[in-house]
Amino acid sequence: MPLDHIGNANIADLQASKVFYEKALGPLGYKVVHDISPHAIGFGTGLYGGDFWLSGSCPTKSESERREVTQTMHIAFKGSRAQVHAFHEAAIQAGGKCNGPPGFRPQYHPLYYAAFIFDPDGNNIEVVNHGSTWQWIWYFVGVQFGFIKPTQSNYKKD
Repeated sequence: MPLDHIGNANIADLQASKVFYEKALGPLGYKVVHDISPHAIGFGTGLYGGDFWLSGSCPTKSESERREVTQTMHIAFKGSRAQVHAFHEAAIQAGGKCNGPPGFRPQYHPLYYAAFIFDPDGNNIEVVNHGSTWQWIWYFVGVQFGFIKPTQSNYKKD
């Protein structure tokens, strides 16, 4: 099921994070769809709504009080394998820190292909591809007939 929306609260510098996410999520087709600064900025792939929101920090609380309430987040976006790579490269160039380069993550499932970065506020941002229906069919047929061991991910890469 696609992500409806997720909010990332208590951003230290809303405008800096806006610039970061415009660059990092550009390869996924994301753009700013709502900008009600200094309160919030919404990103999405369509004309309406926004499924990823950044919220400005509460000026009445100290940094430690804000972090106690929200901590950091893990946010995963769906994408093609090409988008996994494009996101990782764009996010690093925008100032993110690598938390896992593009690659398979068989600890989650055999076709799980993802990249992870830390954004400027330390949140763990991921883009993941779970494989297509045909890739899963190929995988299970290969396992059933012994062409593929259950831990391998030999399928046509897009």
